[in-house]
Amino acid sequence: MMRPELTMSVYLCREPVDMRKSIDGLSLLVQEAMELNPFDEAVFVFCNRQRDKVKILAWERNGFVLWYKRLERERFKWPDTVGEEVMVLSGQQLNCKRSTNPILTA
Repeated sequence: MMRPELTMSVYLCREPVDMRKSIDGLSLLVQEAMELNPFDEAVFVFCNRQRDKVKILAWERNGFVLWYKRLERERFKWPDTVGEEVMVLSGQQLNCKRSTNPILTA
């Protein structure tokens, strides 16, 4: 299971994303829509419209890493798209949310 470092920044894209996008498409989305640098020490989290798929993109020393999770019966709870397009968390908050909070749990 992927666990980002506790001090790492985590950026959630609140808008639904086409899950056909892979590393190149998601890194372009980070640059253009989120106005962030995909090469920063951070993770970028994306969810689809049906809320049953999540992708996490990160730069690791010499290349991108992409994690993908698909739920079979449940749905991810996700922040509303009202307001800022990007929600910022710490690595510690993401780890906590994945285990106890509804944002990234089914």
